Amino acid sequence: MHTHHIEPSSSPTFTNPIIRGFNPDPTICVVPGTAQEPTRFFLSTSTFEYTPSCPIYTSTDLLNWKLIGHALTRPSQINLRTVEPGAGSWASTLRYRTSEKRFYLTTGVFHRYRPATDERIFPRGFYVWTDNIFDDSAWSDPVYFDNPGFDQDLFWDPDDADKAYLSTTVRVADRNPASKLKDFAIHISQIDIQTGRTLTAPRVIRQSEFGVAEGSHILFKAPYYYLFVAEGGTEAGHQEWVFRSTEGVYGPWESQGKPLWYNGPDEEVQRTGHADVFEDGEGRWWAVFLGVRPLKDGEGTWLEPQLGRETFLVTVEWVNGWPVFNEGGNVRLVTKGRDAVVQEIEEKRAGEAPVKWTADLSGEELELGWYQRNTPLKKCYELLRERPGRLRLWGNCYNLSSPEAPAMLLRKQTEYRESFHAKLEFEPNRPGYEAGIVVYWSPFSYATIGIGCVQDGDSYLKTIVCRRPEGQAGGFSVIQHGPFPMDRTVPLGVEAHDGVYRLYAKYGDEEYVPAQKSTFTSKELAITPPVGMSFTGAMFGLYAFGNWEPVLVPADFSDIHVTETTLDLEIADFSSEELHRKKE
Repeated sequence: MHTHHIEPSSSPTFTNPIIRGFNPDPTICVVPGTAQEPTRFFLSTSTFEYTPSCPIYTSTDLLNWKLIGHALTRPSQINLRTVEPGAGSWASTLRYRTSEKRFYLTTGVFHRYRPATDERIFPRGFYVWTDNIFDDSAWSDPVYFDNPGFDQDLFWDPDDADKAYLSTTVRVADRNPASKLKDFAIHISQIDIQTGRTLTAPRVIRQSEFGVAEGSHILFKAPYYYLFVAEGGTEAGHQEWVFRSTEGVYGPWESQGKPLWYNGPDEEVQRTGHADVFEDGEGRWWAVFLGVRPLKDGEGTWLEPQLGRETFLVTVEWVNGWPVFNEGGNVRLVTKGRDAVVQEIEEKRAGEAPVKWTADLSGEELELGWYQRNTPLKKCYELLRERPGRLRLWGNCYNLSSPEAPAMLLRKQTEYRESFHAKLEFEPNRPGYEAGIVVYWSPFSYATIGIGCVQDGDSYLKTIVCRRPEGQAGGFSVIQHGPFPMDRTVPLGVEAHDGVYRLYAKYGDEEYVPAQKSTFTSKELAITPPVGMSFTGAMFGLYAFGNWEPVLVPADFSDIHVTETTLDLEIADFSSEELHRKKE
């Protein structure tokens, strides 16, 4: 379904998504170029319950993006103690004010999010600002808004720069109690940008027939104001709509009566929407938005995409005053662009080197791209000067199912065929001490393999512990193998091949755990939690914990790297049914 059709071009193509792994709700701004510097783009995505929050990426060609920092890195900006899965920091808006040379980023933080029981505390969102986007510490503390809601957007009146407007999504006040819909609508108010104070009462400017209107962004392109809205929820019915007005942000808004496009539930790209539209400094227009690229199981059924929602890019043209996305066609993985740009992710895929990334452990701080679930009470890791090339974790008293922040460092899985590896030195001397690597989905579903400790009479035995999800919340299959010598460095890894994962712990050419006992499917991993929601994606990482006590011996990790998973029949031939038959 689309509004207009443009004759297909012979322009170069590129591969979507442009930012991979869970990076939903993209928002983008443009810093104009100068004689010395090219036009530069800055983009942020949602992080939900993970910190640091609101990553900042930059690019000069729209296809190759570099993570340069995060807008929310301090507890004074965001505190995510014990929030549910899917809560935390939701969709932001990132804007650059050329007249001020200042960046603004808005967001809203859910501290209570329990949609299964319709229990949500709509946040009073806020914005932070900076004059130096390359320095994380330069971002301000929050300036809070008065209006509740989520998916906050800031818009400055083009005719009066002192007038700023805040649009948010919140449930309509006069909702029919008998309604079967969520009745989430776009509300707008004029605000005092210095204090966040509301100056005019919130007014509804879009209420969707689907019951959900969110992700609003307003822009002005003469002679129209445009309101972009995501509707239908962020699952299979997700759509992007546009409205226009010559009067201003309060409307009246003119509609085309249908979405800009709709990628349905049987296409290679699905759930598309939540768009942010921009001009690239050369008079050309584009849009970024979220989407997923799911896999099918052996029976042809689409699986929940464990990579999560990712960032996509398409061209935008203007026809009769309306935007036309992607030349009027639905979104595919191979996408028409405008310039011949070498895409680094495609170069890496075509290269012969299997190693895609190696952790840089040479500095005083962790490199960008590591995340922790929830806000930690204190730092749990250090880079060892006396033992270069090692990352030390100090396990705390919270395991990986705790609502509090465990001692766990995570990185996003960015491809379906991707493997994570690390070597572990760990000498546990109390029962319940454990450290290793993890494939993490939520506190209710994850997989681990690592080193643990069990008591045998008066002695302690070092064992391999393997924990596998069983497809239900909190359901795990746990096996232990051992004992084995205490002074051994153990290579650990997880290999992902499409919808199948396999954990390993090696000793020479041998593995401690048989493949059938360490293999599981994405269907068993990517489950809906009993509270909150799954809005993120699978992550690889490191962990250490004690049994309701701190771990007094360190877990030292080295040789941390990610490789492309090559075809391995031991992995690829395990269907879901075979795995279930092999379970003991």
